[in-house]
Order: sequence, then structure tokens, then C-alpha cells
Amino acid sequence: MASGYGLNGGVSRCFPFWQELLACYVVNTTGDDDSGKKKCQPALEDYYECLHHKKEEARTIALQRAYRRAEAAHPRDDAPKVGSIRSLGLLDPEGEDPKRVLRIKK
Repeated sequence: MASGYGLNGGVSRCFPFWQELLACYVVNTTGDDDSGKKKCQPALEDYYECLHHKKEEARTIALQRAYRRAEAAHPRDDAPKVGSIRSLGLLDPEGEDPKRVLRIKK
């Protein structure tokens, strides 16, 4: 949360990143000279990532896209055959009447 307090009253998940950023600003800037803010850019990026998860989201989307592409390029060779599924005894070989299986009552 933006207030610095978490949902249970403690510190928020991003509070340590905020403290790191604030410490960097205190050490590298003065009241007259703000040029030291450039040194704090990595800490600022970490804080924004903690708040918004943009890099994590982009990476997750890229990984999912690559996984789907690889999965489509190489179909599953060891997929179970119909005969092996029926041999488990979960399905009736002749096919069951759905009404009898579900025992639909009016």
C-alpha cells in the first residue's frame, strides 16, 4: 500500500525498497544539488518493480509464449492411446448412457 503500512498493520512489501531509495537520495543529493539522483536509478527501478511488477509480468508473458511455441512445434509423442485409457476401467468399452450414469431425477 502507498501509505507504507501493509494489510495486517505491519510494513508493506515494498517498504524495504522505499527505504533503500530514500537512503540513496539522502546520501547522494543535497538541498542545492540534485544531480546525485542519477546514481539512485537502480534503486528507483527496484522500487517501481516492487509496486507494479511490470518486468515480472513481461518475463512471464515471454516465457509462456515460448513454452506454447515449443509445445506446438513438438507434439506429445507419449500421449495415451484410446485403448490404454479404456483399459483403466473408468470408461465402459461400449459407451455408457449419460442419463444412467448421471441418474438425472426430475
